[in-house]
Amino acid sequence: MTGKLLDHRVEGPASAPPLLLGPSLGTSLALWDRVAPELSATHRVIRWDLPGHGGSAPELIGPGATVADLAGLVLALADSLGVERFAHAGVSLGGAVGLHLAVHHPQRVSSLAVICSSAHFGGAQPWRERAARVRHEGLAPLAASADARWFTAGFTVPRLVQDHREADPAAYAACCDALAAFDLRDELARISAPTLLVAGREDPATPPAHLREIADAVPGAALVEIPGASHLAPAQCPEAVLAALRAHFDGTARHGTSVRREVLGDAHVDRAQAAQTPFTARFQDFISRYAWGEIWTDPTLTRRERSMITLTALVTHGHHDELALHVRAARRGGLTPEEIGAVLLQTAVYCGVPAANAAFATAQRVLAEEEAEKTREAEDAEEAEGAAGGTGDDAR
Repeated sequence: MTGKLLDHRVEGPASAPPLLLGPSLGTSLALWDRVAPELSATHRVIRWDLPGHGGSAPELIGPGATVADLAGLVLALADSLGVERFAHAGVSLGGAVGLHLAVHHPQRVSSLAVICSSAHFGGAQPWRERAARVRHEGLAPLAASADARWFTAGFTVPRLVQDHREADPAAYAACCDALAAFDLRDELARISAPTLLVAGREDPATPPAHLREIADAVPGAALVEIPGASHLAPAQCPEAVLAALRAHFDGTARHGTSVRREVLGDAHVDRAQAAQTPFTARFQDFISRYAWGEIWTDPTLTRRERSMITLTALVTHGHHDELALHVRAARRGGLTPEEIGAVLLQTAVYCGVPAANAAFATAQRVLAEEEAEKTREAEDAEEAEGAAGGTGDDAR
């Protein structure tokens, strides 16, 4: 860590898609403690601290700072980590940074979530007054009212209140300057990244109307309101925020279902969904989200290659019903009977002759059924053509 970069924490696989998480004014990357670890299962999560907050050096920002300055620091951090394109989620000031990045650096932002934030923060004067007060009195008086500004009555997160109290006053005041100057309302329509707005229904700082304003202006944006949440929704209602972010950034269940239909066919998926019960629902979601939404959509291998691998794995374990299903899927994906036979012959060497013998019997049955179906369709088409054209002189 150097004084030229924002303090940050990286979690999750290095090969996973990057997701940057930005904090609100007065907090640190601890704001995401109950959300980030879960997101790191599918993303390379990079939490960052504002200047003078948490572990970030206060000298990174000065009087008269802007949100553009903060966005520049975030881009410098991403560059230092070798991250060219990333998803971004931010709370309050962190959300404003995300909006600025999406408007002015669209090539860097793959997806955006704006949480308890705004395209403007109620005018410049209140923020200028707060900045002057902090420069004169420090942060202790303001930290004393943090719970009322951040949470609903009776709720608190002592670590975040401590972060507020220990932030650098000069850097905090400079962040207030940035909020005073921020107004992106006229530029929201330029945002092209998929955008989610998350509002805390009890948030006095950025009420849901502020998030609705953004949702109405950003093409295709979605809005989620969380009942019982105030300004720091990820700390107060982490499960609800996590569910919203997963649905937005992963998007795998819906996409996975479409891939599943492309590979296995509508008839099979319709039967599986019709047979779904409360007991099997989570398993069906698991299949759609991970098997079809992540593995089968990975462009590293083609669909044909994945079919060949799948056939081999099913032969190895003797899953003959699944093998029949995936022989049909392989034909749907363009594999010829000869190619399927070659795959099964390969399994005879590495999986055993008895396993391959049973697999050939299953595949032969499926291919025969396919030929019979084609014959029936051809006969039906011929009958329909004859009925439409008539016979004798009428057919000429």
